[in-house]
Amino acid sequence: MNRTDMEKYKAMLEAKRTELSVGLRNREDIAIEKTPDALDEVQLAGERELAIRNLDRESNLLRNVKGALARVADGSYGICLHCEEEIKPKRLDAVPWTKYCIRCQEASDRHEFEADAGETLEELLQHAA
Repeated sequence: MNRTDMEKYKAMLEAKRTELSVGLRNREDIAIEKTPDALDEVQLAGERELAIRNLDRESNLLRNVKGALARVADGSYGICLHCEEEIKPKRLDAVPWTKYCIRCQEASDRHEFEADAGETLEELLQHAA
């Protein structure tokens, strides 16, 4: 991967990190509200559950984006963490924070290998920060 492509992906990842960081600060939707009407409470609980799931999904995505930025910094970006083959540019254009080539991602989705087994506790804590 040439320097121009690397800078393009880095800019995409930084923009996504900023977008997600701003969105994760808004947590009013998960506040527990009490109402005198039981049906309103049920509806609010459903909305809160949806907001929590969205927050969880965006947190995981932010962790993946930060991991990709760390790989850009250490020079391993664009290399599959499982098979160590180069990830195709078309895949990186679609999912710039991906850790795996399409073949390994499909295997991970089928649980044929432990997807995050390569991350140590220190790496997980670094990505969470």
